[in-house]
Amino acid sequence: MTTEDARNIAIRVRGVTKAFAEVQVLRGVDFDVEAGTIFALLGSNGAGKTTLVRILSTLLKADAGTAVINNWDVVSAPGGVRESISLTGQFSAVDEMLSGRENLELIARLRHLKNPGAIADTMLARFSLTDAGSRKAAVYSGGMRRRLDIAMSLIGDPPVVFLDEPTSGLDPQARIDVWQTVRELAKHGTTVLLTTQYLDEAEKLADRIAILHHGTIIQNGTLDELERLLPSTTVEYVEKRPSLEDVFLALVDDTTTSDAGTASVTKGF
Repeated sequence: MTTEDARNIAIRVRGVTKAFAEVQVLRGVDFDVEAGTIFALLGSNGAGKTTLVRILSTLLKADAGTAVINNWDVVSAPGGVRESISLTGQFSAVDEMLSGRENLELIARLRHLKNPGAIADTMLARFSLTDAGSRKAAVYSGGMRRRLDIAMSLIGDPPVVFLDEPTSGLDPQARIDVWQTVRELAKHGTTVLLTTQYLDEAEKLADRIAILHHGTIIQNGTLDELERLLPSTTVEYVEKRPSLEDVFLALVDDTTTSDAGTASVTKGF
């Protein structure tokens, strides 16, 4: 690897292990994440995804191995890592007693940033929450609350963002809203490490996908590279039926364009 390639790696993990009592959760994890890309860590419940994210975000110490985030070692320079990252966990961290704008202002003040009100307004606009900014977070929908949660985590423009199962428990429309938010992050140069157990989520969002199974990465590559691991199938021409996602979006939107074609549906039936 050249020096230039090394500088372009935002996350480097080598030989990370972690055990809890007699249970070996991570058994030597290795991967790199290129700066400005979306890296999906795919695995079933209990595969060790959250444990790994907690190690990378300095919330938990590994038993062995090394991890470097934005050129900072998680063990020898945890302060540098924390300044470089943001973590959005599986459960929303918003204060429901505060409005959306107040939540954002609070984070800006905690980061000792100037003009917290202006920062809050900018983030509300960026995440399409301006109209809801004055309302308490308690009345937000699941998708709105998750967008606010991500907006809070991006205050201060961290170069690396960890999203730990960000769409867990969300309805289909809210999931799509979060997906668009994640795409926008990478579009603006943010490095995103996304953990998920949803195959379609990794397929739609990730530049690279790593499969974590029994504590190790068993495959790591682009979607095309992973698809080529299986033998090709016989091609048959069949009528394409609309998916459940196509039907759902057509029914909840006045006009929806999808892979199944264009459907115009009037609400209320």
